[in-house]
Amino acid sequence: GAGMGMTAPMSITAFPAEDGSFQQKVKVSLRIPSQFQANPPCPTDESIKIEERQAMTIYSTQFGGYAKEVDYVSHAARLKAALGSDAAYRKDFYLCNGYDPPMKPYGRRNEVWFVKE
Repeated sequence: GAGMGMTAPMSITAFPAEDGSFQQKVKVSLRIPSQFQANPPCPTDESIKIEERQAMTIYSTQFGGYAKEVDYVSHAARLKAALGSDAAYRKDFYLCNGYDPPMKPYGRRNEVWFVKE
């Protein structure tokens, strides 16, 4: 029953298929606002889970516009190419992050994160 509003970033965990596209399974994560973090309200929907994201080191790339799956896949491929074969990062998933509300037309910020191993 508590309203928290939209938080940023909105994060999608993508599990890439062999061709780099998203598999059907994705996980959407929203940041719990600071004032609720010590004692978050319990979800009433069983599909919603509260998880604590551990500290991580990431490799990241940033891009603008209204991001779609094809944009995240493309930028993930570019980041993978830029890192080459020497960088150690998780290959089984990556994070797609959006920072802006849908009604913001310009200056949008999106990021792809690879989690360093």
